[in-house]
Amino acid sequence: MIATTEADAAAVAAVEQHHATLAGALGTRVERLVSAGPLWEATRDELVAWCHEELVPHAQAEEKTLYPAAAGFDRARMLVDAMVAEHGVIVRLVEDLAGATDPIRAAGSATALRAVFDSHLVKENDQILPLLAQAPGVELAGLLAGMHDLLGHHEHQGHADVAEEGGHQCTCGEVDGPGYPELDARVVPHAIRHATIFGALDAVGPGGGLVLVAPHDPQPLLAQIEQRTPGLFDVSYLEKGPEAWRLLFVRG
Repeated sequence: MIATTEADAAAVAAVEQHHATLAGALGTRVERLVSAGPLWEATRDELVAWCHEELVPHAQAEEKTLYPAAAGFDRARMLVDAMVAEHGVIVRLVEDLAGATDPIRAAGSATALRAVFDSHLVKENDQILPLLAQAPGVELAGLLAGMHDLLGHHEHQGHADVAEEGGHQCTCGEVDGPGYPELDARVVPHAIRHATIFGALDAVGPGGGLVLVAPHDPQPLLAQIEQRTPGLFDVSYLEKGPEAWRLLFVRG
């Protein structure tokens, strides 16, 4: 991304990485709820609690920092108004999810929440952040300094490794697993791919699991996962090429 300063470019990358982590964590939790069966209420409550702890505070932090700065530009004012309205939709969907009285309604609210949030992130990454990064007179890095809900600094320090992965080519994908959530990261841009996977793994509870697929043996990714969460996951290969490497992560 073209930015007015190197610090602003780094700030944009940090926000995008956190967005990817949130999207990965939300996706895993939604998939777990959709397939939860008789345990849907406990799974719903866990998702609602995560939304209150992570998703909603992130939206509130954006309204205090990014959005007021972007609204200062005429060409972005209507977009910012729409983004704030989408935050309202996200909050209402979380409320609907919390009040769901059957698994079908819960799954519907959760699936809608995921779709709205994914669409929301595209507009933030592709429109709001580039506008602020390139705008003269806006110091994005200073604007975001200390905003943990925007940058994810309260999470595992291993997330910082994602921004430095350089030309790394590890990818993961969606496959079937025995009751485990599925992640298809093949269409995720490379720059945020590992952050998305890390977020998905962060959402795996004790005894749970996640199945990933890579086009090659993802040893560098495995090393990063072990570095950020030592010994947390048992990893086994379900398939070793030649076209795909399938891995199962099970949390102890």
